[in-house]
Amino acid sequence: MNIGVTGATGRMGRTVIETVAEKEDTVAFAVAREPAGATVRGVDVHPATDFEEHLAETTPDVIVDFTGPEGSVSYARAAARAGVPIVIGTTGFDEGQLEALEAAGRETPVLLGANFARGVQALIDAVRAAVLSLPGYDVELTETHHNGKRDAPSGTAGVLLEGIESARGSPAKHVHGREGEAPREANDIGVHARRAGEVTGEHEVLLAGNEEVLELTHRAGSRSVFAAGALDAAAWLVDQPAGFYRFADVAGEIA
Repeated sequence: MNIGVTGATGRMGRTVIETVAEKEDTVAFAVAREPAGATVRGVDVHPATDFEEHLAETTPDVIVDFTGPEGSVSYARAAARAGVPIVIGTTGFDEGQLEALEAAGRETPVLLGANFARGVQALIDAVRAAVLSLPGYDVELTETHHNGKRDAPSGTAGVLLEGIESARGSPAKHVHGREGEAPREANDIGVHARRAGEVTGEHEVLLAGNEEVLELTHRAGSRSVFAAGALDAAAWLVDQPAGFYRFADVAGEIA
């Protein structure tokens, strides 16, 4: 594949470029908001303002985007105009931004993933099964990421919460930390976001009841796990018709 990379100087952008090289694919072009003139693994990084120009000149097979909500929406709209598929690993979108991504999907394949690790998909399935098997048990969710992550709770935590609520058959009250007098209610799900150091990503779901505790945990050892998964998703996406896809819904096909 010939791949366009956005956010090329960020944590994930750099890892995507490194992983592309390991997979013997090629980087069509790389852009970032800053700094200008940077080089990542021998790839020149161009200003993000030149994205559409490079998109037209290099005709990549697919774009891989790990930036921020506003940037991802802008890149998706440009990709839609050019008819180029785009894989997005950004999280923290609001409702209007998600609608914009869905609109872009009417023109070109758009795939959105909160987490591209295969182990996380297994965790999501395991959590759903556990909640179904243990009705009435209390549930707490804790996620930990590096100190530069902006959105909280994480996108993966959001997907896990959706799975828990789907298994329960009803929405829950999300309790973000506790302070003072805060007795637990039956439908609560405690949600805890920790930000520290260079932690790549950890997600833990705890279920407790009947004098027993079950803990389901995923830890990512490096960002290359996410980059490899995003590139697997990109290889799948280039053969799909226009549409808005969520990685959690198609991960089985990609694996």
